Amino acid sequence: MRSPSKLLFSTLVLTACASAPPRKQVSLDFQPPVEQQAPARIDSAWWRAFDDDGLNQILSEALSRNGDLAVAAANISAAAAQAKIAGAPLFPQLSGSLAGSKDKRNFIGFPIPGSSGNVLSTTTVSYGLSLNLSWELDLWGRLSAEKAAAVAQMQAAQADYVGARLSLAAQVCKVWFAATESKRQLQLAQATVENWSLAQERVVQRYQSGLTTSLDVRLSQSNLARAQADLSARKFQYERTLRQLETLLWRYPAAEMAPRNDLPVITTEIPEGLSANLLNRRPDVAAAERRLAAAGASVSGAKRALLPQIRLTGSSGTSSNALSDLLNGDFSVWSIAGNLLQPIFQGGKLRANVALTQSREAMAMMQYQSTALQAFAEVENALSSQSHLQEQERALQVAAEQALAARQLAETQYSSGLIDFITMLETQRAAFDTERQLLNAKLQRLQARIDLYLALGGGFEVENDKKAL
Repeated sequence: MRSPSKLLFSTLVLTACASAPPRKQVSLDFQPPVEQQAPARIDSAWWRAFDDDGLNQILSEALSRNGDLAVAAANISAAAAQAKIAGAPLFPQLSGSLAGSKDKRNFIGFPIPGSSGNVLSTTTVSYGLSLNLSWELDLWGRLSAEKAAAVAQMQAAQADYVGARLSLAAQVCKVWFAATESKRQLQLAQATVENWSLAQERVVQRYQSGLTTSLDVRLSQSNLARAQADLSARKFQYERTLRQLETLLWRYPAAEMAPRNDLPVITTEIPEGLSANLLNRRPDVAAAERRLAAAGASVSGAKRALLPQIRLTGSSGTSSNALSDLLNGDFSVWSIAGNLLQPIFQGGKLRANVALTQSREAMAMMQYQSTALQAFAEVENALSSQSHLQEQERALQVAAEQALAARQLAETQYSSGLIDFITMLETQRAAFDTERQLLNAKLQRLQARIDLYLALGGGFEVENDKKAL
């Protein structure tokens, strides 16, 4: 399998001299409710903000081995080759030929004196060497428009590759953090089973001592069984998440990876003014704009196909009945011709093609505006979720600390006979449930930050960069 970097290098070689239509300046029916500030610098390795060496390592592996990303890179090479093909008619087409022939003819029925009744024959040998040149003059720009459309399609494929790379990195990050959260949930489930096992032993001892009833014993057994069932489900969820991660890395899904023990803490702040520069960041928006530009160039090419086509042809070479004379200028031959082709009637084919390309351009315009609107919605939602999830995590952190203290106090009071078993049981449940909710809130906040990176098309830094992105 060729690496994406090699495919991209070959693309640059194929399209070093390619031209493309200019960027489309499309006005939308809405304006972002933020000030137009200098765009924040885009960090293509945005995942390093999580400060996770294990994540950095598996992302490097995923970006180099994932087959879906390799397919996206191969699409660039295919589009680049197509752009090369589309631009070839702009240049003269030169071909060479070397021909040789030998034939024999019989003269039957001719009264030739001295033939003595035999059939006379003659043998002819000829050789030819020529260079043939053909060139269509691009007076109206039809060929240039077709080439520009193909180059824009290639640039859209490049943007698709960037988007696929961004999406893959986001998936790996999310599943990596989900594996860590699942591991912590599994550890919490194991601790719950151990805690309720001890609680059941204390209940049985108190029951045997006549200090409680059989109701407490049955309740403790029921809760221990539920905890064991939850532990089994957590094990399955953990293994399934590991297999999902290994699949993204194109490893065999054996659930053998070892994620980190704790979820990372988000420390970077979000700079302001990101929404106003969204269209400069998103690869899907860039791809939609390039497809719109390609559609516009196709319309131009279809209209110019209605105009006359002028072609020049010429050939030069030598012709002789001796092979040794092919390089002798005395035996040279040449021809020059020109023709003018004006379509007159093709059953409406050419005008229908114009209508078709115009319809495709209108669809590309709507797709571009839809992509831009969706981009704004995603970035606004991602920004909005940051503060809400941060507040939720802080509240659950306090709730988990207080629930743990209450559980410890309830267990002590129950051992002293100050409270009944049901009160202690509810306190234990609240403590474990709050801890699970806190772990899930931390994961959601990390996933929301990843969604923000996706919405922006990459990472960001606090410092603004006025250079072109």
